[in-house]
Amino acid sequence: MKKIYIVAIVMVAVAIALLTNAAEDMSTYSTFSQALGDEGKVKVVGQLAKDKEMYYNPEKDPNYFSFYVRDTDGEERKVVLFQEKPQDFELSEQIVLTGSMKGDEFHATDMLMKCPSKYKDEEVYIKGEEKS
Repeated sequence: MKKIYIVAIVMVAVAIALLTNAAEDMSTYSTFSQALGDEGKVKVVGQLAKDKEMYYNPEKDPNYFSFYVRDTDGEERKVVLFQEKPQDFELSEQIVLTGSMKGDEFHATDMLMKCPSKYKDEEVYIKGEEKS
């Protein structure tokens, strides 16, 4: 077989792998009630419930941050993020969480915050490691 054919086959295989990987991240947004019935990772979009407690104690555990989020259906749930508390977290307008339900809590592995800005909208992406 000619070298050009081998290179073309490798390029097609790489393209298929990239598209498959990108398709996993193109999921639709769920609500907390939909996440209860789903065993895998889901994305939940909502707003920070500023009237509820936020817990972060870096002296005790710097990789544990809990807070409450109100989803698009108005349902509030406790969210546990196994990362440090992001800077200006309280200023976020919208939060997109990736993770799964563990009992009554949503355990987030990734978080995307849409923060207000004076001149433009900025997005802050926080990617965590998988914890079971």
